Amino acid sequence: MPDAPRQPEAVAGAAAADVAATAHAGATAGADPSAESVFTGDLALHKITDARAMRALAHPVRIALLEALAHAGTLTATQASELLGESPANCAFHLRTLGKYGYVVEAGGGKGRERPWRRVHAALQISSEQEDPLVAAAAREVGDYWLDMTLGRARSSLLLRGSRPAEWQHNILLGGSDQLVYLTRQEANELGAEMYRLYRRYDDRVDHPERRPDGAMPIEVVTLAYPLLHLAGWPGPGEHDPGDPDPSEHGTSEPGTSEHDPE
Repeated sequence: MPDAPRQPEAVAGAAAADVAATAHAGATAGADPSAESVFTGDLALHKITDARAMRALAHPVRIALLEALAHAGTLTATQASELLGESPANCAFHLRTLGKYGYVVEAGGGKGRERPWRRVHAALQISSEQEDPLVAAAAREVGDYWLDMTLGRARSSLLLRGSRPAEWQHNILLGGSDQLVYLTRQEANELGAEMYRLYRRYDDRVDHPERRPDGAMPIEVVTLAYPLLHLAGWPGPGEHDPGDPDPSEHGTSEPGTSEHDPE
């Protein structure tokens, strides 16, 4: 059986994100509020509307801690320090800060820096569509932070793809693709819902290492979709700019000929 075709390994460009998806594993993004209807059932979607809680996420150690907890299930400050290369005291401080804003809770047992912590929410959603302008500004700040961080590590991973394990060198999922589609608003919502449902097949493996099959690789799937407004503003077939001369006013001619060509 022939190998599946490889996707070009590239990262499509993107403008600044209007909606921030943070906390990595289980993160979500969607500027349209109707997208929330996709997240039902056992996926715990937490929509953040407090500016201080939003800004609490815009810190590399806290993002790394949430990611480490999604991978390990539970961690103490000491265990987290060994994974992240930070001091136990620093990890303990940031875990307490995440706990203050409801992102993590103590998992029970242990004392001091040996207390295990776990994540509370499987997915976090931050939207800049807020009534309070201060909250909207905080959402944009976190959105910019998330976008820079995510695209930066996507670029690094794609440029260093030769360092992957041999069995992961050629895989149809890994890499990137850039595809132009023409969709109505409803079709775009439907396509987004289908894509999220596909990813949700594997939700139960996040925060639960014991549920992962042997050989499972942590893979970050970053979905970027944005309208190309410069194309949308161009005239389509049969349309012309009112400022352009009307060809009918000057007669017509066959392609490749001129009205002044000799007979």
